[in-house]
Amino acid sequence: MLNKKVVNKRLKSTKEYVDELQNKYSKLCVVRLDFGYKKPHSDTIVLGEANDDLNKMLNNRRCKPSIFKDQVGYICKKEYTKDKGMHIHAVFFYNGNKIKKDDYKAKQIGEYWQNEITQDKGTFHSCHRNKYEHNGIGMLEHNDREKRKNLDKAISYLCKEDYQELKKANKKDRAFTRGIVSKKKSTRGRPRKKTI
Repeated sequence: MLNKKVVNKRLKSTKEYVDELQNKYSKLCVVRLDFGYKKPHSDTIVLGEANDDLNKMLNNRRCKPSIFKDQVGYICKKEYTKDKGMHIHAVFFYNGNKIKKDDYKAKQIGEYWQNEITQDKGTFHSCHRNKYEHNGIGMLEHNDREKRKNLDKAISYLCKEDYQELKKANKKDRAFTRGIVSKKKSTRGRPRKKTI
């Protein structure tokens, strides 16, 4: 189990990661999905296999511009529960000035996971099908504090401590992962005021 200090450090650095994305893009299209596996596959898939599938999808992004063009970041957390087996909670960030339809983008990513990555062994749930009253998904404007606060709640869930089942896995099979913000700074557009 991770200790509280490690969880808090992960949470802080992940919020800073989203801050960096918001500093770079005036709008973010936030897409939230859960990836899993159909029965009976969900009973046997382990963390290493789920990581292989997720890495395959992330590595294939350049080959799938219709799905991943303008994607600027991601956060993924793998979990194991007895009823669902191994599954992945994911948040994808797109440049909101280029991508508007978050629910359509979630469907595209989910179908790619299900049909191509897992060869129909996988399943997915789009959190865009029935959005919660207080949600942090969809279009996130740089000055929308309320939606960002809701997104931070989801991030807190993704940063929580790992389940014991995952600790038995190979050390290189990480239960939590996120993208990296490229340091190339855009010089276009008017500078935004910092919101506190």
